[in-house]
Amino acid sequence: MLRPHTHNTILRDRYQLVEIVGQGGMGCVYKAEDLRLPGRLCAIKEVQPELGISAEDRSQLHDQFLTEASILAQLDHPNLPKVSDFFTDDEREYLVMDFVAGEDLKQIIDDSIRRDELLEPRIVMEWAAQILDTLDYLHHRQHPVVHRDIKPANIKLTPEGRIKLVDFGLVKLMGDDERTLTVMQGRGSALYTPLEQYGGDGGETDARSDLYSFGATLYQLLTSKAPPDAKARFLNPRMLLPPSELNPDVRRTVSDAVLWAMEMHPDDRPADVDALRQVLFGREKRPKKEPTTPVAPPFFEALAANQGMLILVLVLLLLAFFITIL
Repeated sequence: MLRPHTHNTILRDRYQLVEIVGQGGMGCVYKAEDLRLPGRLCAIKEVQPELGISAEDRSQLHDQFLTEASILAQLDHPNLPKVSDFFTDDEREYLVMDFVAGEDLKQIIDDSIRRDELLEPRIVMEWAAQILDTLDYLHHRQHPVVHRDIKPANIKLTPEGRIKLVDFGLVKLMGDDERTLTVMQGRGSALYTPLEQYGGDGGETDARSDLYSFGATLYQLLTSKAPPDAKARFLNPRMLLPPSELNPDVRRTVSDAVLWAMEMHPDDRPADVDALRQVLFGREKRPKKEPTTPVAPPFFEALAANQGMLILVLVLLLLAFFITIL
């Protein structure tokens, strides 16, 4: 990976870097000042290609980045930072968006743990409503956008009390051909990632994957405890305790909705944001899980299909037995 830019570096003759606010395997996130609009601060996400890839792959990644960035630039929602620019420079791709002041929800959880306190469920539910509104907006666009990395660290609370979903780094665009754009994708964070997303770019993820991550995020906000990851739950389903057991102030309806969102199989989760919203806020009850009808083995299926013949054979055998005895 290329080295991070230094303080005061100017990109595109416009953006003067102030500091690094995040760093990962694909590059850095910088806080920068827009020199054309004095006083405006922005966040610049840097995306670097893997070292050693071919020129053909590099060109394909560049085209995919432009496609994805142009879609993100069209998003306009009060709980999303506005993407204002994107460009390529020195073999790196850059996405420019509003800089969001405030603490992320992971920091807020950590602060509550240090104070040995739980967050007030009423406040958490206000945040949950804003996050669901944001996901509803993303999932119902003409080409639905699936975020794939909902977690407390990617959600900020502004000084005005507004929730902002700040990281677009793992967006997946669901087109008619279900094609996945891979430039800024990843597998998400294990504690908040559904099992189907562990397949990487080929994983069969959709809007219900975001609902799982939202449920895991809400679980931690309500209990101050991170949920067990999906792989561990697959081996031991009883690991996930209801939030109401960890925090008695959490209503049973809320606890049930969180567990519903975190069902292991996507088909067992809410179909969409609105279905989850209705249960989470007590307007409807969680639908009962349909019992799975066991599939009879072929041998027993054959017996059931030939029940009459089987009875006749048994009668003849008994008759032959008594005749032999007499």
